[in-house]
Amino acid sequence: MKIFDSIPTDEPISELLKNINSPKDLRKLNQSQIPQIADELREFLLYTVGKTGGHFGAGLGVIELTLALHYKFDTPEDRIVWDVGHQTYPHKILTGRKDAMESMRQNNGLAPFPVRSESEYDTFGVGHSSTSISAALGMITGAEKKNEKRYVTAVIGDGAMTAGMAYEALAHAGSIDKNLLVILNDNQMSISENIGGLRNYLARIWASKTYNRIREGGKNVLTYVPRAKEFARKAEIHAKGMIAPGSLFEELGFEYFGPVDGHDTDGLINILDDLKHINGPKFLHVITTKGKGFAPAEDDPIGFHAINKIKQEDLVKDKSAQSKKPSYSKIFGEWLSFKANKDKRLVAITPAMGEGSGMIEFSTEFPDRYYDVAIAEQHSVSFAAGLACEGMKPVVAIYSTFLQRAYDQLIHDVALQNLDVLFAIDRAGLVGLDGATHHGAFDLSYMRCIPNMVIMAPSDESLAWKMFNTGYEHSGPVAIRYPRGTGRGIDYSKNEETVEIGKSSTVINSDGKEVIILSFGSLLESAMEAGKRINARVVDMLFIKPLDDSLLEEINNNYKLIVTIEDNVMAGGAGSAVNEHLIKLNSSSKILNLGLPDEFIEHGDQEQQKILNGLDANGIEKSIKEKLKLI
Repeated sequence: MKIFDSIPTDEPISELLKNINSPKDLRKLNQSQIPQIADELREFLLYTVGKTGGHFGAGLGVIELTLALHYKFDTPEDRIVWDVGHQTYPHKILTGRKDAMESMRQNNGLAPFPVRSESEYDTFGVGHSSTSISAALGMITGAEKKNEKRYVTAVIGDGAMTAGMAYEALAHAGSIDKNLLVILNDNQMSISENIGGLRNYLARIWASKTYNRIREGGKNVLTYVPRAKEFARKAEIHAKGMIAPGSLFEELGFEYFGPVDGHDTDGLINILDDLKHINGPKFLHVITTKGKGFAPAEDDPIGFHAINKIKQEDLVKDKSAQSKKPSYSKIFGEWLSFKANKDKRLVAITPAMGEGSGMIEFSTEFPDRYYDVAIAEQHSVSFAAGLACEGMKPVVAIYSTFLQRAYDQLIHDVALQNLDVLFAIDRAGLVGLDGATHHGAFDLSYMRCIPNMVIMAPSDESLAWKMFNTGYEHSGPVAIRYPRGTGRGIDYSKNEETVEIGKSSTVINSDGKEVIILSFGSLLESAMEAGKRINARVVDMLFIKPLDDSLLEEINNNYKLIVTIEDNVMAGGAGSAVNEHLIKLNSSSKILNLGLPDEFIEHGDQEQQKILNGLDANGIEKSIKEKLKLI
């Protein structure tokens, strides 16, 4: 295997890969040529991700597995269901999208995850983890209902296997005995010394046709001696358990094979060929190295999980001249440590988002008060509720899009009991390049309808700090939602200052009585710029729930147009809350709600997405002027 020390800046010249435009082309090659394709694919992946940015550590780790799957299965007729999707760039390259890879994550370009509308080879759209086994089981069951014979494979990572949904699907699949193959892509377990000849040899024996003919024959004989059959089954499972970590999956009804070397193309191809001839649920445990073949990524798999687009100017830019504005995630992390030093009741919880949420410093300083519960959003919320019942002050750091998974727990386990749980909701609004699966576009709508909730949205760094203090001191459930990236560059003091719950702040107090703009959260800067141009009063609302009732009563019928702005879908969002309140006041005021449309917004540059949705200063000004013409 070729090892790369740097990302190629010139397009690599390939001998075999240039002629691969679909898996059918791949299957025409001799098996002995697949390792060369792996090297060429790895170099091409490094080159294209260097041009566009994106996830590539996981993709580098599954290059051999991706090649083996497309080589041995008749895709797309046979289905491959990828979990999460971070690792699918090699899959996209092999399935007719090689020439479009430089458009990855760009507006109107390739999506960063599998998308059914993009390719017939993308059998299931993903972006959130742990869905592959459920979807694959549905596919194989659906094929059987239509009397269609096809192979269906779910590829799931060891991280995604920490979610309960994966085990629910495994238990169901084992109970209905479908011909499903689940491949565990394990790139975390340090058992490299155990995946040599003996492990691969045993895995090949367990998958071989001869072994399984003997095994099935023995089962048939022992059918007439039930106790002996059960004893033999348990003996086999425990014998395997002595040399392979497969007992759990065997107990769930799967035949376990592995672990096997995920970078041995011949071994992978051969075992997949054998597994095709075994009926029933099968579980193949594959050991891979994240970032395989790119030395810096192998040394730092977390740091190289994804990279930004490499620009020529970045290679020579004076780093001291780069923006020093802190991200909201960093501010949250600093606040967490600040508050933990003052209150021993504080405990912090994250469902596998510790680094992205800015919690690394806290986890080092307060390891006994930091809980990474893995990809288990539902558990994280109920766990926090239990801590709150015992007088602790839990803070749940979670991405907006992932909190959706714990909606029932948010309602029944926290809000219904009015428990002291603070939700620090990162990546609210438009996140940009990761696209529709990762935008935090719905949280205001799905939280606003829950009784007992207090919901805040800071417009700058100083307010974020104060809101963390406010939410922590409040008795009951609180959500503070903030965007991906940096704020407005406003200095913040590390103190215990708070804001008054349910009170807004006028930031431009215009004498004009034609337009007032009510801005919720991170779009305040654009609202202020538009407001200056049209001589409008601009208010930073700060709170979505409770609203500033006194302000709404003040402005009711006193302005020609009331404008609301939010980075949430307009359906049921902050603007809707204002509309509902004005209806209670029997208002005759004209309203203009600006926000995200009733559609899923695809990937692209974060600022461009704001422009395309009319949420920049120009778009806001244009919408207001057009509305005024109609009044």
